[in-house]
Amino acid sequence: MQLRERLNGSEPQVLRADPALSGSHYQQLKKDIHQDVLDRIDLERMQKLSEAQFKTELSGLVERLIDEQNMLINQTERRKLVQDIQYEMLGYGPLEPLLNDPTVSDILVNTYKQVYVERRGRLEMTDVMFHDDAHLLKIIEKMVSRVGRRVDESSPMVDARLPDGSRVNAIIPPLAVDGPLLSIRRFAVVPLTINDLLDKKTLSPPMAQLVQSISKAKINAIISGGTGSGKTTLLNVLSGYIPEEERIVTIEDAAELQLRQPHIGRLETRPSNIEGKGEVTQRALVRNALRMRPDRIILGEVRGPEALDMLQAMNTGHEGSFATIHANTPRDALARLENMVGMSDANLTPKATRQQIASAVTVIIQASRLLDGSRKIMSISEVTGMEGDMITMQEIFGYKQKGVGPDGKVIGHFGASGIRPQFAERLRIYGAAVPDALFDPTRIYE
Repeated sequence: MQLRERLNGSEPQVLRADPALSGSHYQQLKKDIHQDVLDRIDLERMQKLSEAQFKTELSGLVERLIDEQNMLINQTERRKLVQDIQYEMLGYGPLEPLLNDPTVSDILVNTYKQVYVERRGRLEMTDVMFHDDAHLLKIIEKMVSRVGRRVDESSPMVDARLPDGSRVNAIIPPLAVDGPLLSIRRFAVVPLTINDLLDKKTLSPPMAQLVQSISKAKINAIISGGTGSGKTTLLNVLSGYIPEEERIVTIEDAAELQLRQPHIGRLETRPSNIEGKGEVTQRALVRNALRMRPDRIILGEVRGPEALDMLQAMNTGHEGSFATIHANTPRDALARLENMVGMSDANLTPKATRQQIASAVTVIIQASRLLDGSRKIMSISEVTGMEGDMITMQEIFGYKQKGVGPDGKVIGHFGASGIRPQFAERLRIYGAAVPDALFDPTRIYE
């Protein structure tokens, strides 16, 4: 249906350009104008222009189309319509305002007509919507194609990343029954620092001091936690204290770490092609990383047989290596590591596997997202060795939740267990010593 046909009538029709006010009516208007722009624009000439020049040309064309159709819309609505067409042509359509909003940490698209976002740890529904499933699928294809990934009926699931490092996951029909589903995990343009975490009360000052020393003293650490608990943020912070002269190799499924050191080699896995060939796994990348003369290996997330190679690397000269793992407690993290080593077909006995883990991993940092959406470091635990067939651990710092206040905020405090870690001497040797007063259990931090 052409714009002119839809707008002509006995009375002038006032069209609202705010989707919150007009919903599907606005969506259809935007779709029709977008199609008219595509019919009129000289794409070959536009490709020679800079982005700023392209936006100016596009803005002028949309303005002319609005004037030609005698649309009775005010200046605010006109600007909104021009901006949305620019988003369609140059960005990711209706998602662009959300991607530009620094308060949004997650964008969750449940088919074309329902979009949720997470702000400050809380999910809320937005008034953002797409024209239809085809429109949403087009945006997904634009996202994944920029990093050499694809999504179609033969490959209906995809992991990718945006230029700013945000992680994208999409799943489309026939696996997604009601229509395409899209999840975007966003990361700060400027990575959070330890001071930011202190301001947000994610950890206490003594915990922050210990975390910095752990990184400087080349102590192997695992960051454990559930989905959205802040593991990657903590890994970025922990890695930030690695000396600049050390060579770092990072290995990830979708590259999202934001390290600032100058000497970094970033590796990313590759899925198989349409013939089922060409896959490059994390395990293959870990093995290759050992040939790259790294001082530290950072594994974005250990989730399979690469766990054995990671443990062996930690045990053979690559001290100070870090990784994240999905687990609800430090003890669960050790159990998951043991299970993943079993996936490697190494035929190790349970005791031999635990010995590998106990000798490789020194610290487990447990992160959680609490009921009020806040992220906390719930525990910093030390792996102390083996007693019989069991790995022994001791908690150095922890967060004790006492309840929930009238405002829905979690009430609790950080405190030390009173145990001085066995690696304290190593901290001193590496020039990262911490005072014994740091472990005073009477010092409480709300």
